[in-house]
Amino acid sequence: MAVKKFSIEFGGKTLTVESGRLACLANGSITVQYGDTVILATAVMSKQPRAGLDFFPLYIDYEEKLYAAGKIKGSRFIKRETRPSDEAILSGRLIDRTLRPLFPEGMRNEVQVILTILSVDGENDPDIPSIIAASLALGVSSIPWAGPVGAVRVARADGKNIFNPSYEEREKSSLDLVVSGTSGKINMVEAGAKEINEEEIFAAELLAEKEIEKIIKFEQGIIKEIGKAKDAVALIKPSKEVEKAVEEFLDGKIDEVVYEKDKEISVRKTDELTGKLKEFVVEKFGEEKWAEAAALMDEIINKVVHKNVIGSNKRPDGRSLTEVRKLEIEAGVLPRTHGSALFKRGTTQSLGVVTLGAPGDEQTIEGIEIDGTKTFMLHYCFPPYSIGEVKPLRGPGRREIGHGALAERALDVLMPSRIDFPYTVRVVSEILSSNGSSSMASVCAGSLALMDAGVPIKTQAAGIAMGLMSDEKGNYKILTDIQGPEDHYGDMDLKVAGTKNGVTALQMDVKIDGISSKIFQETILQAKEARLYILGELNKVLASPRPEMSKYAPRITSFFINPDKIRDVIGPGGKMINQIIKETNVTIDIDDSGLVLVTSKDAKEALRAVKWINDLTREAKVGEIYQGRVTRIIDFGAFVEIFPGSEGLLHISEIAEYRVNAVSDILKVGDSVRVKVKAIDHLGRVNLTAKNLPLA
Repeated sequence: MAVKKFSIEFGGKTLTVESGRLACLANGSITVQYGDTVILATAVMSKQPRAGLDFFPLYIDYEEKLYAAGKIKGSRFIKRETRPSDEAILSGRLIDRTLRPLFPEGMRNEVQVILTILSVDGENDPDIPSIIAASLALGVSSIPWAGPVGAVRVARADGKNIFNPSYEEREKSSLDLVVSGTSGKINMVEAGAKEINEEEIFAAELLAEKEIEKIIKFEQGIIKEIGKAKDAVALIKPSKEVEKAVEEFLDGKIDEVVYEKDKEISVRKTDELTGKLKEFVVEKFGEEKWAEAAALMDEIINKVVHKNVIGSNKRPDGRSLTEVRKLEIEAGVLPRTHGSALFKRGTTQSLGVVTLGAPGDEQTIEGIEIDGTKTFMLHYCFPPYSIGEVKPLRGPGRREIGHGALAERALDVLMPSRIDFPYTVRVVSEILSSNGSSSMASVCAGSLALMDAGVPIKTQAAGIAMGLMSDEKGNYKILTDIQGPEDHYGDMDLKVAGTKNGVTALQMDVKIDGISSKIFQETILQAKEARLYILGELNKVLASPRPEMSKYAPRITSFFINPDKIRDVIGPGGKMINQIIKETNVTIDIDDSGLVLVTSKDAKEALRAVKWINDLTREAKVGEIYQGRVTRIIDFGAFVEIFPGSEGLLHISEIAEYRVNAVSDILKVGDSVRVKVKAIDHLGRVNLTAKNLPLA
């Protein structure tokens, strides 16, 4: 295959696409370079569909290679890459949500798209070029897919929108917005913001659409030149005979299971109806037709739900289109945790728990893009009992990591600075019951739990999930606070979190090929009404952080020492600081600036450690009086330790008001003597006097 290269100016930089040089045995293979960031995208489809599946088996793998950043893994025992980092999982989800809606309905051939990060330059994030690379790999392949898609990141700083900003520009930005879509439609949005207003988001999204159109035309030209003809694949589609029989069997039975307000009863009735349908189909047509019938049942329910919402505003639980489910909110529900809250919306229930730790409890981040630490983290837990299922517990999956990251992003911008609040803060959201929008329930529970813990966050935050029902004629209805069937059968899931002042995070994905900017904007504005309502209910429970932290939370004492004295606190090989920690049972963190943070649950021990450090780092000042101890006697005076690690010379002429013939006549080693600092010379040597001192 001949090597082909294509280039375009994209966000003020050159994006270069190459084909025909790497991974030529993949069905589709594309290399994209943006700056010195290079991504290889490959797409492969299995030759035969997987039997027995009721979903499309798409695998998106985002592979970070440490060599891309010139790094070797820090672990002493494992040097090769193992499980993907959270950042890699989040980038993979970003790509998955962009690509997935554009595959044919009923497709069961396995498709795997692998993004391998070959080089990173520390300036250009690989995620946007990776979406473009994945789109092109699928586009030039023979795999059926209704792309291409474009993607762009928009930041906002100093009143200006910036396309594909550098990491440094993103740090200064009030908005970090990623938009993906096809020509004329958007199908994936993700954003973090510093309480930005909705109108600014709309303006940035419209600019993003224009840039997306530009990149799509570029991709279309490449696909036209080097793309393969698309394969014909078998799609799960029931025969007319099966379709007729299933429709007749389900006639009049769907409403009873879907429009049952109690989720537990609805699930049980749905399972019973599914079981009866399976018996009917297997007996009439054989086991091999059940997959077709199951897909058809899903499609029929989908049509019923859409028809009722669009035609008569009828939702499964009887609410109006803009109505939020019943809220139950409590703060301080656990006796020994540092902060806790219980947030229930309908039957979705999140228990938020806050733990305050020492600065040294921060999380170390090691990746190809960034190295650093995190002092605030939110972990989302989704046990199987929350949806009434039995599954092995094997740690967080991609869903848990994605939902946790979204909720963390929503709250992170509200956290106080490390100077004002030097704690490491961990929030855990335990999803006790799930019936839609558990990530947004995590925002609400997490925000309230932070206030319960006395963390001085700026204000309360809340989140809401919005849905959409649309038809081929262009009719649509936007739903507030989606649950159950609305989430499963709906066309869109748009989560918006924020405060009374503005949006802090949002995330959108769709099951259709995309939505218009008009629908996007209407949904965001409708979400604002719901968010403000929920914030009002949260504030009724706890409107501001508690003035005092839990008595079980550690206390941090912060103070500064001379940076030149840090070595005195550390001691040779860490001997001194380890002795302080061992004897006082505290945690000590020292910054290069000289900031010392002493963390302890025992106030007396904390004061003891602080005094110890202050004694080690104190500097004598002219005129100060000390009760010192004689450490050495020499012919012309005595050395007196005025505080640990600091001695001064008490000259024989300064020992007394009268003439002293021999130092040993007056002083002995170990004697306690009251002295004043008379002078400090240019070498830092301290001269003391015991003459003319005021009474103690």
